[in-house]
Amino acid sequence: MNDETPSAAERLPLTTLNRVGPRVAERLARLDLHCLQDLLFHLPLRYEDRTTLVSLGTLRPGQAARVRGEVELAQVQFGRRRALLVRIADGTGALTLRFFHFSRQQQQGFQRGAPIECFGEARPGPAGLEMVHPEYRLGIQSEQAATDTLTPVYPVTEGVRQLTLRNLVNQALHLVTTGRVTIHDWLPRELLQRYDLPPLTEAVQRIHAPPLGETSAPSTEPLRRRLAFEELLAHQLSLRLLRARLQQYAAPLLAPPGKLFTSLRGRLPFSLTGAQTRVIDEIHADLARGQPMLRLLQGDVGSGKTVVAAAAVLQAIEAGWQAVVVAPTELLAEQHADNFRHWLEPLGVSTAWLGGRSAKSERRATLAALADGSAQLAIGTHALFQEEPVFARLGLVVVDEQHRFGVHQRLAMRDKGVDGGRRPHQLIMTATPIPRTLAMAVYADLDLSVIDELPPGRKPVTTVALPSRRRDEVVTRVRDACAEGRQAYWVCTLIEESEALEAEAAEATAAGLAEALPDLRIGLVHGRLKSEEKKAVMTAFKSGEIDLLVATTVIEVGVDVPNATLMIIDNAERLGLAQLHQLRGRVGRGGEQSFCVLLYREGLSQNARRRLEVLRESQDGFAIARRDLEIRGPGEVLGTRQTGELQLRIADLLRDQALLGDVQQCAEILLANHPGSVEPLIARWLGTRTRYGDV
Repeated sequence: MNDETPSAAERLPLTTLNRVGPRVAERLARLDLHCLQDLLFHLPLRYEDRTTLVSLGTLRPGQAARVRGEVELAQVQFGRRRALLVRIADGTGALTLRFFHFSRQQQQGFQRGAPIECFGEARPGPAGLEMVHPEYRLGIQSEQAATDTLTPVYPVTEGVRQLTLRNLVNQALHLVTTGRVTIHDWLPRELLQRYDLPPLTEAVQRIHAPPLGETSAPSTEPLRRRLAFEELLAHQLSLRLLRARLQQYAAPLLAPPGKLFTSLRGRLPFSLTGAQTRVIDEIHADLARGQPMLRLLQGDVGSGKTVVAAAAVLQAIEAGWQAVVVAPTELLAEQHADNFRHWLEPLGVSTAWLGGRSAKSERRATLAALADGSAQLAIGTHALFQEEPVFARLGLVVVDEQHRFGVHQRLAMRDKGVDGGRRPHQLIMTATPIPRTLAMAVYADLDLSVIDELPPGRKPVTTVALPSRRRDEVVTRVRDACAEGRQAYWVCTLIEESEALEAEAAEATAAGLAEALPDLRIGLVHGRLKSEEKKAVMTAFKSGEIDLLVATTVIEVGVDVPNATLMIIDNAERLGLAQLHQLRGRVGRGGEQSFCVLLYREGLSQNARRRLEVLRESQDGFAIARRDLEIRGPGEVLGTRQTGELQLRIADLLRDQALLGDVQQCAEILLANHPGSVEPLIARWLGTRTRYGDV
């Protein structure tokens, strides 16, 4: 390296640093670390306070602490699991270090009398307090001073320890501090001034080694905000580039709606709301353009998204193209199939079904109909994403409950529609309202339509929360409601996400209710039932042949039985607000007053109590989503698949939502006036990862 001319961090390989040979470089590459810039922006997950040395005699169970002592003995313990036990003492007490993974060389390093310093969490063991796999250093002398900064904890991988990463980061920071390496600031000076952003180099240095007590102090907040702004900006830019690349392709030109949509509208037993009409107009305009539509449709439970999707489907079919409607569960997909067949087959539209459990003969017939174009509309589950289905002329893809799929699956569906270089239009639907600030960050590649109006005549669902000791009263309420000719749901929930366990819980609940309510016709539906069995039960419930439906959360979306006016959610404290609101949306779909009972176990946590209170107080899905965001955070609200795509390291969508407006504006300015800064910014924060895969 030339000592006189600073080198750019993004160009220097990690082998520039001490102790980074080919093998270490290969391991670091697993963390997407290839150059000094990658290392400098490999930011801490959290910090630990190791500034205070704790004597072994004062150590307490559960305490994470830095301790120092001398090795008294080291021996291998054989038993159910081999372990290396190292006993250390400091004159005030003793501690056992337990290692399950160790080498002979490591074992030999623990010589009797050797000074040692460790950091870990103390926990009770067979012979007193232990630390399991603590970080440690041998040969530490008592006069060595403690650091005056917090210790960063980084994301690691197999073969790369925290100590290794800290050492490498410190080397890189030293090169920056001494001026031998520069961190290029890709934001022009006028934008730094416009958004009041401090120097990037200072922010990076302080984020790796914040002074004690300063990770949330006002003095360092501008530095954290600087990095959060740039990280959100990089993700925003990547989404906008994705959108721009997709829109370089042609899409089928679908003429504005004609006879088919007019016929459907005339046959509907209800009038479209103003919000539905507005959104349909937005979609019709998109489909009539020669670029692929990329639109997210949000609507609260019961707002009428399905009929909006039907209007889009008819526009594609009338123009001579095929359409696909994909749902995450067979139950929801079957409900869509029933609705679309009921609405569209009288208009002469041919439909086909493809689910994961379709019979071989049915599957072969469906695949042939899709390939030769005789099936104009395909409805199904993730089976439609697989390689086997081939479409003659796919013009429109409708994906329901997008966040349950993840974006890669949606793009796989889009790739099936490649026709002479054209891409199909995409309509993404969700009944899980997402606060606008969150949508701005996560769905910047999509246009947003919102159905913010419920059909007229809907009565708010009366919601009450009752402790499980009042279960008998609730059972009586179910008997009374069904005696009046109404129907009810009883939803069983489990902490474990296991279809087998959920099925057992639902079966046990159904058996108990059958014994308590012998006069009622009780049905049971859960994820372990075969598709035909689930469909038969749901059909019987919808036709009024079943009074009480006991179910797992598979009925969360897509079930529409207007005569059902009572919803019981057992162990409601186990579910998030969005899921509770979705379940409650299964009732209140007719003209009668409906009720939702949230049965909970005693000893609610504060968060669980807040969730139930929010649901009792509000019927507005968007207001509930905002509260859900505050209580549970963005990761839980969006679902792990979606936030797994985002992978934020510094920014927090809840804490930093006030930045999103400026981030959007800054992204527009960079794309228009400083395009050379766009790719380097994306590379800095996303590395070699692509935002949503190749387009």
